[in-house]
Amino acid sequence: MSLLFTIEPSLQLDEAIALYIASGIKRPTDQPDRMQRMLQHANLIITARQNNKLVGLARCLTDYSFVVYIADLLVDKVVQQQGIGAQLLAEVQRVTGPQVQQLLLSAPSAMAYYPAQGFSPLSNAFAIARKE
Repeated sequence: MSLLFTIEPSLQLDEAIALYIASGIKRPTDQPDRMQRMLQHANLIITARQNNKLVGLARCLTDYSFVVYIADLLVDKVVQQQGIGAQLLAEVQRVTGPQVQQLLLSAPSAMAYYPAQGFSPLSNAFAIARKE
């Protein structure tokens, strides 16, 4: 399987929405304006492409010096469990550097995945839930 990992500052909305749906991740894919804003305002998007088809992405917000928040990590279900997510996380680390802490929120179904990728659970985080 030949994969190409690239920083892509702008993705085609329909291609991105198709991947979100194919990955099974819960995002407002029925709200294209909201999805477009999510993509536009991320300042680091790393994609995985197989034969030019988008099969994975990491959507991040970072200052490139202290922290990177990985807002979304997703891989098409057809190619999951082949190491693509791990490679995307490694690319985030490579691009942002060793001085940058990686943070993310996990879906309940992925709680065992992230410790296997080197992430530690946190007990000092807080959130205010979305109202919509």
